[in-house]
Amino acid sequence: MGKVEAGAALRNRILTGDCIEQMAEVPTASVDLVFADPPYNLQLKGTLHRPDNSRVDAVDADWDRFASFEAYDAFTRAWLAEARRVLKPDGAIWVIGSYHNVFRLGTALQDTGFWLLNDVIWRKSNPMPNFRGKRLTNAHETLIWAARSEKARYTFNYEALKTLNEGVQMRSDWLIPLCTGHERLKDAQGDKAHPTQKPEALLHRVLVATTNPGDVVLDPFFGTGTTGAVAKRLGRDWIGIERDPEHAARAQARIDRIRPLEAAVVQVTGSKRAEPRVAFGVLVERGMLRPGEVLTSPRGAAAKVRADGSLITAEHRGSIHQVGAALEGAPSCNGWTYWHFKREGRLIPIDLLRQQIRSEMAGSA
Repeated sequence: MGKVEAGAALRNRILTGDCIEQMAEVPTASVDLVFADPPYNLQLKGTLHRPDNSRVDAVDADWDRFASFEAYDAFTRAWLAEARRVLKPDGAIWVIGSYHNVFRLGTALQDTGFWLLNDVIWRKSNPMPNFRGKRLTNAHETLIWAARSEKARYTFNYEALKTLNEGVQMRSDWLIPLCTGHERLKDAQGDKAHPTQKPEALLHRVLVATTNPGDVVLDPFFGTGTTGAVAKRLGRDWIGIERDPEHAARAQARIDRIRPLEAAVVQVTGSKRAEPRVAFGVLVERGMLRPGEVLTSPRGAAAKVRADGSLITAEHRGSIHQVGAALEGAPSCNGWTYWHFKREGRLIPIDLLRQQIRSEMAGSA
């Protein structure tokens, strides 16, 4: 079986076993994004109780126990090395952690060759109280977003995130509630099936921001399968690795219940920079604007269109951007939104003509 075939065979499957051993089976440069929620190495001392003396269902499983910080660091560097190997050259990784481990994760990411892009604070609207009253309530976790290398042309759907945030640039602090209610998986006794299940809203934002439909997302600590569930719904392929067969079975049952959304609705708002370039002179060549026609700015400044696609005023001449900047006394200017032409008594931004040409280009592609 060739590498490409092997990679395709692993898609949309849960691999059960040690994450490092299982990642070794994933072909090199076959994954677009890694989302990792590794063990926290909480270093808990004894059992934690609430004020009413009831026991807190904290993370106390063997998978979160390490003999020392050195052992944890060695484990971290080993799985990160495999994660970097399986990523495509322009791939990226998200790693989430608490104050117990996130600083060690950040160092290991840089030491392994990843290029840090952002740290994101996931601020929990409903955090668990600090029952002992000896520290601040732990109301957030930290996500680190990193490209595979400094030169990687990683995916970032800036316009999509801005749209998701009602037209405002998305910040690096995200207010999202903990996973509760019907979304929380339960075992046969009605208890939490997994102590660190992440909310689907968190993965939705991550995948909309940094993947496109058809991309492959690998989660080496799959747990209850949140990454796979959201990826399937959003039209992304996924690979999950989980060492606990019971968690893997619950995750598979959960994902089997997910119905993928139709292709038209999983597309995200594209970056304007990715749209085909259209020179202002093309508008003149095609007669959409005539040489000698007067363009005006929102504040009433005027300039004439020349045959070569430049603009001229009594004092300035140059591109639509240069003349706009000169008139405003600004270091730069987006001439496409600054200049308007008049039709039937209405002022219309010249960008409307550019979009018309882009639509024609897309239709003939």
